[in-house]
Amino acid sequence: QVQLVESGGGLVQAGGSLRLSCAASGRTFSRYAMGWFRQAPGKEREFVATISWTGANKYYADSVKGRFTISRDNAKNTIYLQMISLKPEDTAVYYCAAREGLSARVSRDDYNYWGQGTQVTVSS
Repeated sequence: QVQLVESGGGLVQAGGSLRLSCAASGRTFSRYAMGWFRQAPGKEREFVATISWTGANKYYADSVKGRFTISRDNAKNTIYLQMISLKPEDTAVYYCAAREGLSARVSRDDYNYWGQGTQVTVSS
């Protein structure tokens, strides 16, 4: 079992930056691939970024490529999402997810555990 707790969301102006964190419980955190997803009002939850268990492989949604960076610190059982050049369309609840596998995946169906989410609001 893995429990995930996101933090770092908030209100920011367009062009600003935020760093989200996701703290995970469990001794085997390093054996999980991790991901970030987001859900805007009235829309389905969508993939944002994913990272393999070693951190060697990372994939991003086209909409955030070049602006968002996913990273992990296995010693701290934490992953991060650094977001720069934020746009109003990035406004959503951001969710951290863990999958019982080593490789990074982009489909939400591949993830077994989810956090409660953290709100990110970007004003224009």
